[in-house]
Amino acid sequence: MNRLWTLITKEARDGLRNRWVVMITLVMTGLALILSFLGSAPTGTTSVSPLAVTVVSLSSLSIFFIPLIALLLAYDSVVGEAERGTLTLLLTHPVSRTEVILGKFIGHLFLLAIAIVIGYGVAGVTISFTGEGGFAGQEWDSFLRLLLSSILLGAIFLSIGYVISTWVSERGMAAALAIGIWLLFVLLYDMGLLALLAADGEGALSGGLVKWLMLANPTDSYRMFNLTSSNATALLSGMAGLSVEHRASDTSLILIMLSWVVAPLVIACMIFRKRQL
Repeated sequence: MNRLWTLITKEARDGLRNRWVVMITLVMTGLALILSFLGSAPTGTTSVSPLAVTVVSLSSLSIFFIPLIALLLAYDSVVGEAERGTLTLLLTHPVSRTEVILGKFIGHLFLLAIAIVIGYGVAGVTISFTGEGGFAGQEWDSFLRLLLSSILLGAIFLSIGYVISTWVSERGMAAALAIGIWLLFVLLYDMGLLALLAADGEGALSGGLVKWLMLANPTDSYRMFNLTSSNATALLSGMAGLSVEHRASDTSLILIMLSWVVAPLVIACMIFRKRQL
C-alpha cells in the first residue's frame, strides 16, 4: 500500500507541476462558464431552473471534452516512459507492474477530478447565484450526479488509454489509436446508429435493441444517466418522451460505466505484466 501511495503522489505531483494540467483546468472552467451563461439565458422568468439548463449544456461538453483529456493523459503513460528509459528505472524499484498501472491511473484520475470539480463547480455556483430562485432552489441533485458521473467518464477513457499505452511500442501509434478511439466512441458510433435507424424504414429494429446498442457505448450511458435524471433535464434535452420500458435504471447505468473502468484496467495490467522492456 505504501508503494502504491508513493506512485500515486508521484503522478499527482508531476501533473500539478505540468502547466498543461493547469491549462486544462482553466479551459474547462472557461468553457463551462460560457456554456452555462449561454444556455441559461433563454430561460428568462420561466420555472425551469438555470442549473438544470447548465447540467444539459455541460453534459454535452463532457461527452466531447473529458474523453479527449483522459486519453491525452493516459496514452503515453507507459509507452512514453518506455521510450525515454524511465520505465526500466522505475521497475528496478520493489514495485509490481500492477502497482505501476494502478498508481498512474489513480494519480491521473485525481488530476482529472480536480479539473472537473473546479471547472464545473465554478460554473454551477455562479449560475445558481445569478439565476432565478436563489442558491437553494436549484437542481443540485442533478448537478452532483453530473460531477460524479463526469469523473467516472474520465476514469473510463483513462482505462482505455492505458490499454493503448501498454499494448503499442511507439508513442506515435499510441497517439493515433487514442484519437481513433475518441472519434469512434464520441462521434462515429452515434452517427452509425443514426444511419442504421434511418435505413430501418420498416421499423424492424425494436426499441429494446436500440437501447442496448446505446448502452454499449459508455458516452451514451453517461448521456442517459444525466439527461434523464429529472423531469427538467429530460424536458430540456428532448428525452422526456423516452418510454419507461426503454429507460435504463440508474443502478444499471452506473454498473455499465463501472465495468468500462474495471475491464480495460484489468486488460492493461495483464498486457503490461507480459510486456518485454
